[in-house]
Amino acid sequence: MVNEFKVGDVVLSRMGRDQGRYFLVTSVVNDDYVTIADGELRKVGKPKLKKKKHLKPEGTNLEVLAEKLLAGKQVFDAEARSALRKFNEQTEVKSV
Repeated sequence: MVNEFKVGDVVLSRMGRDQGRYFLVTSVVNDDYVTIADGELRKVGKPKLKKKKHLKPEGTNLEVLAEKLLAGKQVFDAEARSALRKFNEQTEVKSV
């Protein structure tokens, strides 16, 4: 097994055009795939299907958003953007 991912985990994309951006795991599809969203590039209502091997877990779980996703409640894009803002700002500082 590559990595264990849970709904609500913060992950860093390591491959593709979204490389270097942080995302929220919105669902675990199977052993190889998860869906991710950040509320900006990828909306929560239409998450991206991504291979687990192309993601690096950050070790943080956004429990409030995870509970809403698991309960089937609506998660707004603004909530995802706000929760991921500190992670994406760290990336911008490193790249400058």
